[in-house]
Amino acid sequence: MFTGIIENMSKVVSIEQENTNYHFTLENELAKELKIDQSFAHDGCCLTVVKVDYDKCQYVVTAMKETMDKTNLSTWKVGTEINVERSMKMDGRFDGHIVQGHVDQTAKCVKVVDENGSWRYFFEYDTQNNNITVPKGSITVNGVSLTVVDSEGGLFSVSIIPFTYQVTNFHSFKEGSIVNIEFDVFGKYVQRLLELHFQSQK
Repeated sequence: MFTGIIENMSKVVSIEQENTNYHFTLENELAKELKIDQSFAHDGCCLTVVKVDYDKCQYVVTAMKETMDKTNLSTWKVGTEINVERSMKMDGRFDGHIVQGHVDQTAKCVKVVDENGSWRYFFEYDTQNNNITVPKGSITVNGVSLTVVDSEGGLFSVSIIPFTYQVTNFHSFKEGSIVNIEFDVFGKYVQRLLELHFQSQK
């Protein structure tokens, strides 16, 4: 379980393919505090730490085909900066919203607007899975807990303050960038219950 409050960024050091699996070696000072089998969110995708090199501040995570197909991990290259967050502590403050680290799908950045002190990002996503956003609702973009500003069909926007712009990989987004999104878990449950209700009325 995560909160969507990014701790810092990891950098991809190497990528190794083994059959349909991909092993990503990343560098981050947080590696000194990691342990094998630990859950670690990367751009909002929960991955398991499988190896740690404490001397080099590097660690390895593995992504299987299902993960590669449904997330933006296939766009990662050596040097790519990734938003990371360790799983939440039960005795800590809950500063974001409930994030499972289970990416629902990807979205494409279609517009970036400099609003003279903040940035507005517009994202487009496929609505075939009936996922929705609502104004003032929660959304996770590349692991960042955000509030939806505008929402219409398969399009939504979020606003980013300078701090978030600097400490996450939002500063690298441009038109065409592919990001991971996780919809609000409560909204997904409500939506599913309504679907079952209407199906039972037929």
